[in-house]
Amino acid sequence: MSSSPTTSQPTSPYRWALPPEVEAEADPLHLRLDFHAESVVLHDHGEGVARTRLVSALDIAHVLARELDLTTGILPPDTLWWTKTALGVHVAVWREARVWTVRLREQYDARPRRLRLPMPGLVFVCLPARQPPYVFAAKARPRSPDDRLYHCPTYNVFATGRICTGSEVFPADPSRVPDAFFRSHFSPHAGQGKSQRYPDDIGRLWAELHRQPAYPLDDLVEHVQVADAMRLGD
Repeated sequence: MSSSPTTSQPTSPYRWALPPEVEAEADPLHLRLDFHAESVVLHDHGEGVARTRLVSALDIAHVLARELDLTTGILPPDTLWWTKTALGVHVAVWREARVWTVRLREQYDARPRRLRLPMPGLVFVCLPARQPPYVFAAKARPRSPDDRLYHCPTYNVFATGRICTGSEVFPADPSRVPDAFFRSHFSPHAGQGKSQRYPDDIGRLWAELHRQPAYPLDDLVEHVQVADAMRLGD
């Protein structure tokens, strides 16, 4: 643990945790932590002299975490990473490049048009408590935190990568999120900055890709590294 210079004090009056009238073996006090608004003070009562120093709350958490046993349970197929945060569990799932059926509703009262569109590989980052998931494109399955992710080349995804869910209720099961994303109705919304060829409207590229077998990976627009996506929601 990081610390400030050690100081010595007389033995603490709290050296014995049990009151003297209790008929039990004395339980000597070894350590005490005082949590203040901006600092944590450790009192070490070993060797008959109390020594006091400042410590890092994060270091304390790391020490205590060594005593925890954690398991992920059964993870969804094609899970890329699993992260436990104070707010809950984040799971990222991978979908290989393929042709998807996309429903595009260009006007509120119009019937959606069905397009058969090739998509690059996609990374869906699923957050806890039914928060909207994120989605990014990738030229290949990510292997390292340094790998580059790209803007998802679809409507209904904000510049941050967060999905605009609209009225679609996304499932809590991360493995079902990709299908729910493509099952939802897309609208001409948030379509800028996702194509090098057509930076103003991804829909113009969609018109060219309808019924094509593969997505042009050289048209993807760089976004973040995998390491950045791992920190979403922190």
